[in-house]
Amino acid sequence: MPADPSTLSLADRAGYIASNLVLRGLIGVFRAIPYRWRVPAMGWLVSRAAPLFGVTRRIRSNLELARPDLSEAEVRRLCRAVPDNAGRTLIELYSGAPFIARARRAPIHGPGLAALEAARAAGRPVILITGHFGNYDTARANLIARGHEMGALYRRMANPYFNAHYVRTISNIGTPMFEQGRRGMTQMVRHLKQGGIIAIVGDLHAHGGLDLDFFGQPAVTSTVPAELALKYDAALIPVYAIRQPNGLDFEIVMPDEIPPGDAVAMTQQVNDGLEALVREHMEQWFWIHRRWKPYIGIEGHDNAGR
Repeated sequence: MPADPSTLSLADRAGYIASNLVLRGLIGVFRAIPYRWRVPAMGWLVSRAAPLFGVTRRIRSNLELARPDLSEAEVRRLCRAVPDNAGRTLIELYSGAPFIARARRAPIHGPGLAALEAARAAGRPVILITGHFGNYDTARANLIARGHEMGALYRRMANPYFNAHYVRTISNIGTPMFEQGRRGMTQMVRHLKQGGIIAIVGDLHAHGGLDLDFFGQPAVTSTVPAELALKYDAALIPVYAIRQPNGLDFEIVMPDEIPPGDAVAMTQQVNDGLEALVREHMEQWFWIHRRWKPYIGIEGHDNAGR
């Protein structure tokens, strides 16, 4: 959670300002490149810089825990391919109209689309749940273009200076945006009560969540989306955007609505669906995140003695 800049020490403030200026400058340079070259160029840069910032080590740690069956050659491939996808995603979000145009053209299929349309016809609220896979904002842009206006829950960046323009950037795809926290949750619940649609990225380590299975390991997961769906009779529908072989286009898949029942079982079903998709496209999930934070040490050792 980013601190109020006024409460930061001079050293911390200077560090955040410097890193923000570097990132904004880099993004500005890449935005001057035509889109078809811009996206792979940023992917290439991020994949090559990943070892310098500990990203490669984190990917290896996650894979060591979740996929110990992988060959060393495959691990090396993913250590390049995962940050490449993350770099592409970053510059796509900052590309505005060219990215939104491609997102809107993406084919979309799966029973979840019909479930979404049925819920909207009935005036029923909808919670769309996704993960850090492919480019997670592709589906939001596509569905908004189809007339499904929606709000989105987001987690603040640690750097308060970068966070300010990042929020403005993702708001260009659609609003309202709800910041994770008490105030944002209140606004989001009000939106649901009014029969609205919200989009949530649900695959990060969540403080206060429960240990649910993900790749055969306990992963602290929030059950709040399922709890909200049950409380407000909202349809809980997964949605994911799969990056296509050309690296620029997407295919959107919408599995069927998660049947209402027990919030833990519903959330586990979301985890299981995402895991199955990730296993098919290993390079497209953000293995750079600390998804199994309590169970992986800094060097990748298992703190739980597993």
